[in-house]
Amino acid sequence: MESPRPAPVRVLFLTGTDYEDLELWYPLYRLQEAGAETLVLGESLETFRGKHGYPSRAEALVDSVDPEEWTALVLPGGFMPDRLRRNPVVLDLVRHFDRRAKVLGMICHAGWIPASAGILRGRVVTSTPGIRDDLVHAGAIWKDEPVVRDGNLVSARRPPDLPAFGAALVEALGLS
Repeated sequence: MESPRPAPVRVLFLTGTDYEDLELWYPLYRLQEAGAETLVLGESLETFRGKHGYPSRAEALVDSVDPEEWTALVLPGGFMPDRLRRNPVVLDLVRHFDRRAKVLGMICHAGWIPASAGILRGRVVTSTPGIRDDLVHAGAIWKDEPVVRDGNLVSARRPPDLPAFGAALVEALGLS
């Protein structure tokens, strides 16, 4: 008798104008290497320019996916989170993943989105020091560490911490 196959790990990523190039591509490829299926979401189906010029094409619209069918959501940083945190669909998506205790990854400036979604009160997180005050004012407990995991939340500071962020996401998703 064959043992049942584990459910596939399916991870959504957000993209938009001025996303941080490495913070999208490094974890996306890392999770693909570990066996996850990935999908890049945007507010429109276009190719977005990263902060450093690397293009990212949205494969689906943020309002076109059923979050119940996905295991995790990863939020890259850059200037993109400042724009996306104003989109109620994006905020609802973040709240959905948090309410269901699904893995929610955020790095660098991406913490602005969960802060605007109102899910950080009492949660331990990290980010780039530049938005520390924003996260603290949203009720988070901020730590200056490469990666912080608090339940389903996995946060990291900035690009030099990507290896630790990728490893923490792989572990949180049970892919290791």
